Amino acid sequence: MTYMQIDFALLKSKEVLPTKRYEHVERVTHTALDLAKNFQANEHGVGLAAALHDYAKHMDRGLLKHWIESSVDLPKDLLNYHHELWHGPVGAKMVEKWFRLEQPDILNAIRWHTTGRANMGLVEKIVFLADYIEPNRQFEAVYEARELAQTDLNRACHYALKQSILFLMEKRQPIYPDTFHAYNELTNVLKNNGGN
Repeated sequence: MTYMQIDFALLKSKEVLPTKRYEHVERVTHTALDLAKNFQANEHGVGLAAALHDYAKHMDRGLLKHWIESSVDLPKDLLNYHHELWHGPVGAKMVEKWFRLEQPDILNAIRWHTTGRANMGLVEKIVFLADYIEPNRQFEAVYEARELAQTDLNRACHYALKQSILFLMEKRQPIYPDTFHAYNELTNVLKNNGGN
């Protein structure tokens, strides 16, 4: 399938997700589309990535593990981290294979929406941020992130990464290296040119 409608992508997610998780996906999609308008991003690509970002979230853990072990381009070190991190990379591979979606910006946004990574593209940043700030999120840091998201995508992503790192450190949880790489890269971007 070379062209997929956002509504169809949402339907595909609805088929494999519990109701509450699907409602989250809908909210992320609406939030991402608003951000896409604000930052002149490809709305169709953003919408597809957001609609499919949690596609593999509730699939059997053994199945996700099998995909990681058998895929030549998924890092095996994922298996050393919490299984919550698996659904992005595996979901991107599933979407690519089963729906024949081949646009790198969409697949990358699905793959790294949980961890972030250095040198994220525009679609990736928007989906990463939309997942963090969607309207039902109620933690303390989300309000500042929403404010930043109105005007400065890089600062908002940087803030979300920082808060995620601090949260995981407080919980004594291991942090996937891509999250640190994303934080460091955006720190340098902001330091060097003051923003976007």
